[in-house]
Amino acid sequence: MKKLFTPLLATSLVLTLSSCHTDFPTDVANIKTTSGEADFSRYVALGNSLTSGFRDGTLYADGQKESYPNIIAEQMKKAGGGYFTQPMMPNNVGGFKNIPGFSGKYVLKAVNGQLAPVALPAEADLDMVKGQFNNMGVPGAKSYHLLASGYGNQAGLALGKANPYFVRFASSPSSSVIQDAMTQKPTFFSLWIGNNDVLTYATNGGDGVDQTGNTNPTTYGNADISDPMVVAGSIETLIRGMQSAGARQGVIANIPNVTSIPFFTTIPYNPVPLTAIEAEELNKRVYAPLIAILKMYGQEGRFNLVKEGEGNPLLIKDKSLVDYSTQITAALIQAKALPSNLAAIVGNLYGQARQTTKEDLIPLTTRSVIGAPSPSPYDKTPFDRYGVTYPLDDKYVLTKDETANVLKATAAYNAAIKQLADKYQLAFVDANAKMQELSSQSGIQYNGVNYGAKYITGGAFSLDGVHLTGRGYSIIANEFIKAINAKYHSTLPEVNPNRYSGVTFP
Repeated sequence: MKKLFTPLLATSLVLTLSSCHTDFPTDVANIKTTSGEADFSRYVALGNSLTSGFRDGTLYADGQKESYPNIIAEQMKKAGGGYFTQPMMPNNVGGFKNIPGFSGKYVLKAVNGQLAPVALPAEADLDMVKGQFNNMGVPGAKSYHLLASGYGNQAGLALGKANPYFVRFASSPSSSVIQDAMTQKPTFFSLWIGNNDVLTYATNGGDGVDQTGNTNPTTYGNADISDPMVVAGSIETLIRGMQSAGARQGVIANIPNVTSIPFFTTIPYNPVPLTAIEAEELNKRVYAPLIAILKMYGQEGRFNLVKEGEGNPLLIKDKSLVDYSTQITAALIQAKALPSNLAAIVGNLYGQARQTTKEDLIPLTTRSVIGAPSPSPYDKTPFDRYGVTYPLDDKYVLTKDETANVLKATAAYNAAIKQLADKYQLAFVDANAKMQELSSQSGIQYNGVNYGAKYITGGAFSLDGVHLTGRGYSIIANEFIKAINAKYHSTLPEVNPNRYSGVTFP
């Protein structure tokens, strides 16, 4: 049965070319380029992984070359823009060989007859690169991290107080991202930050804490949602810092809803296939007894009988549910269905369990756990699997309530970002709206090629399901260019996304 749970990650390799909104109607070569009221001579970009060019689960050289700031800078050069430098990774695999959790990039390989992303071993050392860098995007950074002194101190890595990507190019162990940016005396800046302040909570299945109401970020965990006042205050401090350093002009962007990215839209809530024999056995051993017991407490809706074929929901643990471990244990003992010790194990296992519904989001990384062998409370059978007979931990699923926490925080961040753009008279990019457009059924079309948010085949998102491909970053670059042109009356030409790289197939 194990092979039945191998994720089908690429069912089609053909891009749809019809029924799409065309977003690239003219040839940019015919546009006369001017700077308008802007000064592009020293452009500095602040942000996180989305700014750095991170994709396919890591940062590597070719991805950096297609970062959206680098794409914008190439257009700015046509209107007086200066040289744009980036802290380049030493190769096209990335990762850090001596730091756990920083593997190389994902590549598509055949796994059990299906194309699936496989992470390559890391090939980069934590090499230090010296100089000033126009691209100050730091993968993993939250809004307040860009203000933190010592965020590039290698001694702080083991304590979780530093970031290896900033360690590589920080001017000193005590400097901050904003300090290093300001020393360049920029004339123009871009800022796209705040995504990680809520995304890490979501990608960890809501396993962190919603810190709304707590304005002390030193107490936050990595997977926590940042208080909106902290995010707004951090962004305003960044803007004021850049303007005080000389960059009176700039552009800032809001952040996308998690429901628009493939990381949360690829794995359905009901991915479990079962044979008739498997379904019958599961119903007899697991679901029918649980439904009967919980019906006495009006909780039978947590479970439904499973069926033959595709489309069966996952079994998960939901920490928000009332725990009925004691009641399940007592009922099993009273019915003499199981010995008391085994009944207690079963009660604890299913006391806060339920099946997933359409309102649950399954992170892309959960695919590696679904169907994996599990420690079963019953006698071993061929279908003792995580998500089938054994509930997935809460961290593997973003529940309805957890999704609501994410969307509420995102809305608060985005409202503040728009207010700050207006307050400081900056160009504004509605990146959230663009991501929603990408995730729509029709997607976006450029010169006959359609782009959408479908995993692998959509063209815009890389293999990690969160970050963009070169083509996706060029789409975002165009949104920044449009906003800059509208605000400062410049005529920077848009780029053709079809000229950039997408997902590489074997």
